[in-house]
This record gives sequence, C-alpha cells and structure tokens, in this order.
Amino acid sequence: MGISFTVLSSGSTGNATVVRNEDTTLLIDAGLSAKRIDELLKERDLSGEELDGILVTHEHSDHVKGLGAMARKYNLPIYANEKTWFAISNAVGQIADDNRRILETGATREFESLRVESFGISHDAAEPVGYSFYDGAEKLSVATDLGYVSDKVKQAISDADVLVLESNHDVEMLRMGRYPWNIKRRILSDIGHLSNEMAGAILSELLTGRTKRTYLAHLSRDHNMMELAKLTVRGAMEDRGCFYKDSEFRLCDTYYDRPTPWDKVSES
Repeated sequence: MGISFTVLSSGSTGNATVVRNEDTTLLIDAGLSAKRIDELLKERDLSGEELDGILVTHEHSDHVKGLGAMARKYNLPIYANEKTWFAISNAVGQIADDNRRILETGATREFESLRVESFGISHDAAEPVGYSFYDGAEKLSVATDLGYVSDKVKQAISDADVLVLESNHDVEMLRMGRYPWNIKRRILSDIGHLSNEMAGAILSELLTGRTKRTYLAHLSRDHNMMELAKLTVRGAMEDRGCFYKDSEFRLCDTYYDRPTPWDKVSES
C-alpha cells in the first residue's frame, strides 16, 4: 500500500493532515473543532475510530483547537515534545496519562511499518517541528509555519518523494495589507511564515529529480492566492536555473475549507 495522505485543511483558520499506510493512520495537528475534523475525515471515507494517534507540530490554536476533544472522543495518544506539551497543557484539557506521549525533536518513532522522524523548524512557538514519514523507500515530508528553512531542515526534507511546504504569503500583498505593522514584521521574520518567493527558492535547491509533487500549504487568505503562489514559486525556481516539465514535477493545491484528494506517495 505504501504511504497515502490527505491535507484535510490548511491555513490560518485551521490545519490538519492525515498520513497512513497499510497498518497505521496518523493525524498531524487538530486545528479545527472536533466536529469539523470529523466532517472532513468523513469526506475522505475515514472516521476518528480509524486514527492511531495525533502528532502535534506546535501549540498555536490553528494547530491544536480540536486536539483535546479528538483525543478524548477517540481515546487517542498525542505525540509532542516536552516544551510543546507544556505549552498546550491548559488548552487541551484533561488527557489520560497513557495518551500523553513524548516525541522529542529530532527523534524517530516507528508505528508498525510507518516510521516518523521529527525535525526542528523556526517559528514563534515553544519548540515547533515538522515531520517526515517513511515506508520502505517512500518518503513524505511536511514543513509549514517556518520563518526560514535552515540547513538542518533542508537535510530533513531533502529527497522526499512528496513535500507539503508552506507558501504563506505574497510579500507585497502582506506589506500593503490591513495588518498592523508589528504583525507584518512577525510574519516576515525568521520566526514567522515562509513567503511564496522563499518557498520557490528552497524548492530550487531541493529539486533533485526524486521529488515529484509539492503541496503549497498554509496560504494566507488575506495576503495570497493559490494561482499567485504557484506562479511566484515557479518563477523563483526558474530565476535560480531550476526548470522542470509538468510531467516531472507538479505544484499542488491545498484548501482551508475542504480536503485534498487522497494522494499515494508512490504515484508519479
């Protein structure tokens, strides 16, 4: 079967992704209400009973809003590093001791035949992380909410068959937008969010022939549009000498209000 995934929702209003293989199904973040997550799961012919656990990237509400409710409703273990656990403790409410699991930054954990590797990222949170998933030779990496991509992050997500990467904002739209300057400065900082241009620059370094698809994620509803993001990312790649055919590599959409279709990592 290999790795399959669906991005249930992506953006500042809520984030959740499902990754599964033949014997494990994991939810990455639960940034919407439990009711909404259940609705999105149903759209992809899944139910909460089929989940084996929840991986947390960081404590911001658009990633943990429904975390406690989902864990209690389906008796699910939650995996996060110690600093993130400390940061979310009040927000998630009562969680059974057996379901409080520690997955430290940089650690690897095996869920049956699905291997999960955590890696640190740069964001204004206690200890934010991304995740890479492995099943045999297949690799899926998820990296959003990062102000910049360090060499360690590049190493962690390099050679992924499929990558879910933040492409949060168009810089000029953000600069001209309605946000106060202190929020704009935070988003543009090294602990903020990745712009379209920066996403393209990173992809130009990472694209070695193995990565077949990149899902552009966590787009701002106020300061970005999917078609603009794809156009800017592709332009930034070409400016750096990275040209590709659509048959070799594709930029894919994510949505804030509906899930992406199931995608099998092994498919070309």
